[in-house]
Amino acid sequence: MRLHRLAVTAFGPFATTQDIDFDALTADGLFLLHGPTGAGKTSVLDAVCFALYGKVPGVRQSPGTSLRSDHAPVDTPTEVLLDLTVGGRRLEILRSPAQPRPKRRGTGFTTEKAQSRLREHDAPTGTWRALSRSHDEIGEEIEQLLGMSREQFCQVVLLPQGDFARFLRADAEARGRLLGKLFDTRCYAAVEERLAERRRAAEARVRAGDEHLLALAHRMEQAAAGAAGDLPPPGHRPGEPGLAAAVLEWAAVARAGARDRLTVTGSALALAEHRRATARTALDDLRERDRLQQRYADARLRHRASEAARPAHEAVLAELERARRAERVAPALTLRAAADRDHRTAAAALTAARAALPGDLADAGADQLMEAERTLRGELGALTAARRAETRGEEIAREKDRLDRAARADEDARQDDDAWLRGWEALRRAHQDGLTAAQDAATRAEQLAGLLGPARRRRDAALERDRLTAEADTADEALRAARDAALAGRTVWLDLKERRLADFAAELASALVPGDPCTVCGSADHPAPAAPRSGPVTRADEDAAYEHHTRAEEAAAEAGRRAARIHEARAAARRQARADGAPPAGDEIRPDGHDPVAAELAAAVVQLELDHRGARDRASGTHAAREALDRIEREHEDRLSARHLLDQRGAARTAEREALDREQAALAEQLEQARGGARSVAERAAALERKARLIATAAEAVRAADQAARRLKEADGQVADAAYRAGFATPAEAAGALLGDPEHRALQHRADAWQAEAAAVADRLAESDARDAAALPPAEPEAAADALAAAERAARDAASARDTARERCAALDALSGDAAGSARELRPLREEYERVARLAALTAGTSAENERRMRLESYVLAARLEQVAAAATVRLRRMSAGRYTLTHSDARSGGRRSGLGLHVVDAWTGRERDTATLSGGETFFASLALALGLADVVTEEAGGIRLDTLFIDEGFGSLDEQTLDEVLDVLDSLRERDRSVGIVSHVADLRRRIPTQLEVVKERHGSTVVLRAGGPGD
Repeated sequence: MRLHRLAVTAFGPFATTQDIDFDALTADGLFLLHGPTGAGKTSVLDAVCFALYGKVPGVRQSPGTSLRSDHAPVDTPTEVLLDLTVGGRRLEILRSPAQPRPKRRGTGFTTEKAQSRLREHDAPTGTWRALSRSHDEIGEEIEQLLGMSREQFCQVVLLPQGDFARFLRADAEARGRLLGKLFDTRCYAAVEERLAERRRAAEARVRAGDEHLLALAHRMEQAAAGAAGDLPPPGHRPGEPGLAAAVLEWAAVARAGARDRLTVTGSALALAEHRRATARTALDDLRERDRLQQRYADARLRHRASEAARPAHEAVLAELERARRAERVAPALTLRAAADRDHRTAAAALTAARAALPGDLADAGADQLMEAERTLRGELGALTAARRAETRGEEIAREKDRLDRAARADEDARQDDDAWLRGWEALRRAHQDGLTAAQDAATRAEQLAGLLGPARRRRDAALERDRLTAEADTADEALRAARDAALAGRTVWLDLKERRLADFAAELASALVPGDPCTVCGSADHPAPAAPRSGPVTRADEDAAYEHHTRAEEAAAEAGRRAARIHEARAAARRQARADGAPPAGDEIRPDGHDPVAAELAAAVVQLELDHRGARDRASGTHAAREALDRIEREHEDRLSARHLLDQRGAARTAEREALDREQAALAEQLEQARGGARSVAERAAALERKARLIATAAEAVRAADQAARRLKEADGQVADAAYRAGFATPAEAAGALLGDPEHRALQHRADAWQAEAAAVADRLAESDARDAAALPPAEPEAAADALAAAERAARDAASARDTARERCAALDALSGDAAGSARELRPLREEYERVARLAALTAGTSAENERRMRLESYVLAARLEQVAAAATVRLRRMSAGRYTLTHSDARSGGRRSGLGLHVVDAWTGRERDTATLSGGETFFASLALALGLADVVTEEAGGIRLDTLFIDEGFGSLDEQTLDEVLDVLDSLRERDRSVGIVSHVADLRRRIPTQLEVVKERHGSTVVLRAGGPGD
């Protein structure tokens, strides 16, 4: 990595832009960066780090701090630009931190976001090519090219001597933290942590498995209930070895004891079940004998009761026999009762009918009554024509009412039509005016549509003109820059050409010998021979300059052509924007000849579009207006026709009413004769109809009464004959012997029940087993039931004991199977735990196998520290005139872990001592040697990226003159390898020893930098 140029603006103490040319500063390989305290020496290094990584080293990037200069004007942004070569690529990085800036509108400040830009120089074309503006992408690109993080860069390139002095005096833990940041050994620490996590996880799984085994053992202990005998359950804790074997051994003993108990309880259950079966058989025999004895005793009691009820049974049978004979007379009795009812009903109806007759017919016979009915029916027939006349009179009244309603409706319609026709002229004029306005709007819409196209073209042309104006300005600026570049290229080419010609004269002058003639002019006097200039110019340099000049001329010509095309296009757009024609409202063509404003043209187009849309909307009503006019004209004709029709209907109604009046007068005279004394013909007809019905009803009643008397006489003869044949003296005696259905069913049920009971008792007394049981002594089943209950209790207890033993065996078998399965699953987990725990202890430095108690990260850092010590010793021996050598020690110090010890070997005494015992000056050059060695190792670790520029910060004031010379010789050796070393110090003696200097001048309004190439006096 080589720095070329650094430009800082409003950064740290620098208020204005400070440009540092590192190419000139590092030309001699060693330069001094000096200035008073607080001037900003370290800010230069901070700017380099900020440009590369977007952050400054250490606490200077802590929250609350600002990189912006307090001396800078508010409108000057903070920027850092770094031009460098890294990995064979020339890059330019521009960064701006987040900073406040004045608001563009109003007062106050707003926060501007941080910005970054990365460009790469294209050597063939001599241009810069943009790569990225993303903070993350630029950071990843730079870190990948440098091969180191910001912390590594700050330790390797910006060598802070104070940090390495503390490194020399620090303990192993502090050295480990620093080396861990530089060499990024986080992966090894992650390995340690990962192994520790795996150990904890494996231990947790093993403990969980052991706890599960112990839980199973506890459940087996509960299930065994002493089946294991005197063997106690396992007393191991989770994680202790041998737990699984102890649980399985105890489970086997418990299973054997449980099986022995199962055998014993099975035998006891078989004996108890045999005793229970014997007791049940004895109880069943006694219960059966007791049942038979009770059955025989009950049969004897029922037989005595049946014999006592025999007389009553025979009386029931006699009564049933008399009822059967009376049932033969029952039909004649029923017929006589019906005839008697009919005779009484007919007599009552005849009495009622005669009471309703007129006095002259009250005692009339059936024939006389029928003749009177025929006379009334003849009178009713004569009234039929009169009823039709009366109905027609009612119809005429309804017709006249209908004519009155129609006349009133026609009069209302006539008034509505007269009112509408009176406003007809005004309504027609209004619709004609609406149609005319819609047609005018259509014409206006066509005119505005013709204006819209040119107006839109002028607006688009004005917008294109404004855009091309901006492009023209850019193109003019690019043309000026291209012409300036072409002129500069021509100047450089001519200058190189002139210098090359001058170098020809100097080459000839170098060959002149005093007194010898000149090969060009032949003179032997050489008063002013040409002197050679610094930096000879070759033909390749001149050709390259000429080629660059040619390309610049071509670029300028292309820029000119592009500018001409843009100007031509802009002129065409201006002409189109100013084109003559019918301008819209608010003519945008200025009277002074200036170009119309695009916004005004756009506003005019908008107004035209609004007017056109309004006219088009109004014109869209043309068809509706024409249809409305046609509709009211049709309605006018319809109303005139309706008015004529109303006149015709009125004349027809008048003629119809006169005819109805004449017909109604003729019917009135006819109806007056037919009504007689009644109010109407219908009333007279109804009276005659009622009288005829009464006479007909009375005649029917006389006939019915005569028939009922004949049927009653016939029924009396039939009843007397039937009673005699059935054996009864009188019909009344036969009627008394009749039984109803409920009484008959009750008597028959009593007779059937006695016969069934007698038969059942005879069958039961004939049973031999009951008779034999009655001959035996009385049975006593209670004692046998008590014996059976005792046997059943004993059997249940034995079964419960056997089931408990069986469940215990099953539970122990299942739990033992679970325990065996868990033990098998736990075996690989325990093996993995032991393996991971051994590795974790080994990498953590706590294992007995790790004799030095060195962690894995410390082991790797110890190897890196050993490389750093070896690289630092090469320079330390030279700085100390061969006296000191740095060595790495992995010995333990006290009770601490080993691995990061650092000692110095004094060749004068031959002893090895701790680096903390070095003096101030010795500590400085030892820390400088350590920093340079560390830079070499980290550079190699980063992939061999060459670091061509280093900075060393402070510490030189503690050296004597001889040691300072030796240190500067070591730094000169770095320069011999094409490295540039910058020393940051305010030691005055260094300003005398190092001629190339960058001085930081502290002033009231901000610091500035001054490059001195020839020493303090230059």
